[in-house]
Amino acid sequence: MYPFLFRTVLSRMDPEFAHHSAMLVIRVLGVRPFSWAARAIAKPDPSLRRRVLGLDFDSPFGVAAGFDKNVLGVRGLSALGFGHVEVGTVTAIPQDGNPKPRLFRLIPDRAVVNRMGFNNRGAEAAAARLRRLRRGGRHGVIGVNIGKSRVVDVADATGDYVRSATLLAPLADYLAVNVSSPNTPGLRGLQAVETLRPLLAAVQDAAGTTPLLVKIAPDLPDDEIAAIATMAVDLGLSGIIVTNTTISREGLTTDPAVVAAAGEGGLSGAPLKQRALDVLRQVRRVVPSPFTVIAVGGVETAADVQERLDAGADLVQGYTAFLYRGPLWARQINRGLTSSGTARA
Repeated sequence: MYPFLFRTVLSRMDPEFAHHSAMLVIRVLGVRPFSWAARAIAKPDPSLRRRVLGLDFDSPFGVAAGFDKNVLGVRGLSALGFGHVEVGTVTAIPQDGNPKPRLFRLIPDRAVVNRMGFNNRGAEAAAARLRRLRRGGRHGVIGVNIGKSRVVDVADATGDYVRSATLLAPLADYLAVNVSSPNTPGLRGLQAVETLRPLLAAVQDAAGTTPLLVKIAPDLPDDEIAAIATMAVDLGLSGIIVTNTTISREGLTTDPAVVAAAGEGGLSGAPLKQRALDVLRQVRRVVPSPFTVIAVGGVETAADVQERLDAGADLVQGYTAFLYRGPLWARQINRGLTSSGTARA
């Protein structure tokens, strides 16, 4: 049913408009009695439960940052079977993001190019929504992904991140520092170890007891990936998220004219699969076994999730395939993991 709907209707809609329309449906699914019906259909099997970061996850499979930037769909996404939702990216200062259009489908590659630019309502608004969620009913594990405000100079990035962390860490189950989006000028330069170390140390102080992770790009050289992973362990961070979107356009089957028309931005989806898996394996070789690694990038099927768990991921996230596979995607993943009988902590 959904593939037909995507081919005939959704693929013809502006991608950002389609996303906002889907989010309205997801928000409805988070409200009783609709949430009861969704959970009855999509609830993960108890065998998938695992404990990571000192938290209990109903499934190892969750939603990556970028899907729910403003903490609007957490309950609905949880009802659809996702084991956790990483909201954001949230910035200290509200911002509209980059000019539209800024989201493009590469359908033959089951991929997306985005240059959204951290469009969100800001840390204070996110904190208010998180407080309401905490007072309400069931919502699952909530991670909060924070990034640099566009109007803040890179030289002042640390204070900007600390402001977000101070507001959001007390309300988050874990906090993720995003220094790897290609859509904010100068942001990826913060991944240099000499710059990143003091930034993460300051955010860690602001986060207090909330687990802190850092999210890195797949485009870094292997030696820099190893250096960041080693530094994260040395600082006492709780984990690392691998990977963000890529600026590479290699190996695409989509018409080059369509790719060129999409322009700059981060590429996500199936083409990222192998590089994201390679980075995961490299990071896991560097860090000790108790150190949490969350894998994201190119995940489409239960087999993809299982491959990442087998490669040492503690949790796995997805986003882009949600657009291509529809609202029962998490249910399909969880059922596949249950059938394999191997997705255990």
